[in-house]
Amino acid sequence: MSGNKSLHAANKAKQDEFYTQLSDIEKECKHYRHHFRGKTIYCNCDDPIISNFYRYFSLNFAHFGLKKLITTCYKNQQYDLFTKNDKDSAVGVEYIGDDTSRIVFPLNGNGDFRNPECIEILKKADVVVTNPPFSLFREYVAHLVGHEKQFLIIGIMNAVTYKEIFPLIKNGKMWLGYGPMGKDMLFDVPEDYAQELIKTKKEGSAYKIVDGVVKGRLGNASWFTNLDHDKRNEELILYKKYSPKEYQKYDNYDAIEVSRTMHIPRDYGGEMGVPISFLDKFNPNQFEIIGIDRPLITQLTGKQSRFRIKGKEIFARIVIRNKRIRQ
Repeated sequence: MSGNKSLHAANKAKQDEFYTQLSDIEKECKHYRHHFRGKTIYCNCDDPIISNFYRYFSLNFAHFGLKKLITTCYKNQQYDLFTKNDKDSAVGVEYIGDDTSRIVFPLNGNGDFRNPECIEILKKADVVVTNPPFSLFREYVAHLVGHEKQFLIIGIMNAVTYKEIFPLIKNGKMWLGYGPMGKDMLFDVPEDYAQELIKTKKEGSAYKIVDGVVKGRLGNASWFTNLDHDKRNEELILYKKYSPKEYQKYDNYDAIEVSRTMHIPRDYGGEMGVPISFLDKFNPNQFEIIGIDRPLITQLTGKQSRFRIKGKEIFARIVIRNKRIRQ
């Protein structure tokens, strides 16, 4: 059993080594320029040698008007070109505008974001921007929220359903980023994991080969943030009218089923169940989030279940209400 646990941990560690491409960082971060000005940006899950987050913010330091850029990593995975230390060292970089003002400092611990010295850096930072370990996403978000930090991070689309994450979204403490929810994103991966993907996974599904380089593929990647952006305030145009014949009610909850966000009726003021992809269009001035299916059913019946129509379970649904219509 202990051997299986070790193997599982090793596999999780490999799957956490997904390095974001510069193009994806550029597409998202350009929408937050006003949030970055005069701020200290902290990338606390990023090896400064290979991290495109560090590269992006160092290249755009003056353009964004940053105060400081700090990067710390968890035990460098490659030979450390800065300090010439061995590959197991953990280092940080403090950058304030050019190579002559770059300070490289060793970390006493392993560089884990939960390490006390990394927490001390976090306390002094304004905005955290990074791609955290997917296996630690719940804990990582709780870490940032607990320290009341602004953030822009990558996770998987289904994270919105986590019991630790959904309440933050419901209560307006976290929301989706500017980029489309559930986007197909490619990531750089370590060579050994790339070879493992080729041997055990299907090309086009778990990975893609681009110009001869194996890229890990994540088909449901999403940006998460608590920084406001223009898309969050866009009005969702509604064109359909409500009719009891078209919009069925759930067997076990008093709400109507809306299978597609674009089909939300413009004249219905009651509760509606919508796909989790609705969050990509969620405007908090237009809609109120009531809850998510399983916890709502548990509150009503004491038993966990998804919503049902004519006895058939429906995919995960978020319950919303149009704020502008009185029932």
